[in-house]
Amino acid sequence: MGRGPSIEARKNATDAKRGKIFTKIIREIGVAARAGGGDPANNPRLRAAIDKGMAQNMSKDVVERAIKKATGELEGVEYEEIRYEGYAPGGVAVIVDTLTDNRVRTVAEVRHAFGKCGGNMGTEGSVAFMFKRLGVLSFEGADEDAVTEAAIEAGADDVVVYPEDGAIDVLTSPEAFETVRDAMVAAGVQPAHAELTFRADNDIAVDADTAPQVRKLLDLLEDLDDVQAVYSNVDQASLGDA
Repeated sequence: MGRGPSIEARKNATDAKRGKIFTKIIREIGVAARAGGGDPANNPRLRAAIDKGMAQNMSKDVVERAIKKATGELEGVEYEEIRYEGYAPGGVAVIVDTLTDNRVRTVAEVRHAFGKCGGNMGTEGSVAFMFKRLGVLSFEGADEDAVTEAAIEAGADDVVVYPEDGAIDVLTSPEAFETVRDAMVAAGVQPAHAELTFRADNDIAVDADTAPQVRKLLDLLEDLDDVQAVYSNVDQASLGDA
């Protein structure tokens, strides 16, 4: 009988994944601070990035160093934001948000991932119209009535309940995201996860033959160092365990 990976190998893999997450968050903190200043109280994007770092147990020293590099107090690398759009197999629309210090490298890596998995990159705006920018506050194991009442009081746009696992999503406009989140926290309803994201207007299902290719492409893109986020309109249920 074959043996699975050793405890040390599993730990190394976990550490490597954690390192990638930290790198992406640090870049986001830097770009947010450079664009809107180093004070999170007056910079909602920076505050959201810091919250994301804190959720990953990032130390305050790491956060402060990233801000100082972005605001010129420490020497650092400048990153630019670039968005790529394209299609995965089965006509699945994909948006790829990146932060990079070398756009030639990044576009080559993104294009390679699309091509390797049978997809193709599109032009700017080719799929973005299929998605909507919104804030999402996710709750797990929370009281539905309490979340709904707090969401309505806070001015949220919608509350979506998932009966299969009891999860709840509170949806907001991008502009109201910070206000709604702060109001719900003040009301004693703490989200397990909160972010500004893109969601497709309509999801599309893929067949069993296409699902592995779509999953492979999304995984490859998410694993690229320069990629911050990947959005698609694939129906997750149709991917199964692909």
